Amino acid sequence: MTEADKQAMLKVIGVESADELFADIPESIRLTRPLNLPKGMAEAEVRRHVGALAAKNADVTQYACFLGAGAYDHLIPAAVPQLVSRSEFYTSYTPYQPEITQGVLQATYEYQTLIAQLTGMDMANASIYDGATALAEAALVACNQTRREKVLIPQTVHPEYRQVVHTYLRHQNLEVVEVPYKDGATDMETLAEMVDDTVAAVVVQQPNFFGVLEDTRGFGRLAEKHGALLIAAIADPLTLGVLEAPGAYGAHLAVGEGQPLGNPLSFGGPYLGFFAARDELVRRIPGRIVGATVDKDGNTGYVLTLQTREQHIRRERATSNICTNQGLNALTAAVYLTLLGKQGVKDVAYQSLQKAHYAQRAITALPGFSAAWERPFFHEFVVRTSADPEELVQRLLDYQIIGGLPLGRFYPELSDAILFCVTEARTKEEIDRLVAALEGLT
Repeated sequence: MTEADKQAMLKVIGVESADELFADIPESIRLTRPLNLPKGMAEAEVRRHVGALAAKNADVTQYACFLGAGAYDHLIPAAVPQLVSRSEFYTSYTPYQPEITQGVLQATYEYQTLIAQLTGMDMANASIYDGATALAEAALVACNQTRREKVLIPQTVHPEYRQVVHTYLRHQNLEVVEVPYKDGATDMETLAEMVDDTVAAVVVQQPNFFGVLEDTRGFGRLAEKHGALLIAAIADPLTLGVLEAPGAYGAHLAVGEGQPLGNPLSFGGPYLGFFAARDELVRRIPGRIVGATVDKDGNTGYVLTLQTREQHIRRERATSNICTNQGLNALTAAVYLTLLGKQGVKDVAYQSLQKAHYAQRAITALPGFSAAWERPFFHEFVVRTSADPEELVQRLLDYQIIGGLPLGRFYPELSDAILFCVTEARTKEEIDRLVAALEGLT
């Protein structure tokens, strides 16, 4: 702004100087010195400066990533960001006049259909904030449906998912009881003792937080025996390309994190939670559902079929205060799944499985490393090490490797253990480089 511009603006509003604009503010609390900010930069200088700051981050375009634990580095076809970045999709996140925005509704309808097919469930909603809130909302659905006040959640469920469930339920006078694990999987004998006719829901994560495969059908039998709902939590839905779908092993609700479906890691977000259920729970679920219909001329049209949130119905009848869906992220998931198709999803899951097992065999063959337990696992696995896990992971960064997750942060009894993840994005050369680096550092 030039001085002439400034004077012209002051003249229009009828004051002599900028100081007059602040006449009502006591001088004792006014700032009388220049702001402590660096000197302004030209556009080219700003680009260089921001680029230098970004270069300090260890991102997956430059580093080989072996960190999972709820956020996964999968390959994303170039067509996905190209399609979802079209201007037509940068619309209002909530269609307040939904029937006018047929394109948004159709895209959401396709997303719901794909999630229902992937999970083997009857229906899915338009998405929710993330995997953790999806699980917490599922627990509330179970309590409302059964009129019971206790939820059993294994310690093998993602620790942060468990924290969110505790936060949601404690303020509604609902009880969350954690089930211990044994050798990397839920202790089924203890679970059988804990399930009774007061339990609203039993949660199972498949694969669990350690990457181990749980006895999902055993969970289903215990829940059914006592009239409880079975909630399946899935941190990486691409594993369903190989693993049995929740609907097949008796889950009433299937929820989880949709980030692996074409969404980049993005330093932690935004992500999306997917939420699928059996038909009998449709009026209990949070968020909204898009449905297909026909207009008076017989043409296919899309509508918001169900909106059980407090902004649309009486608060006391609302199922949740969730009042949005992750529209662009859900669209990304739909485009990604459509591009891959059934066989593509199977290929991603199979490659992740095979590469993880190759990495686990190579790492546990090194001196000072061993498998934490002998259990079937998918694309994440836990190893114990004689080295300090935190220091080891930090030193791997010098080799441009993002190592696994030191588990002592969440499980004190596993302070000598690291959770590694391998997806289809990792090459044999990168896995071998990780193994060589671990050998050299220990």
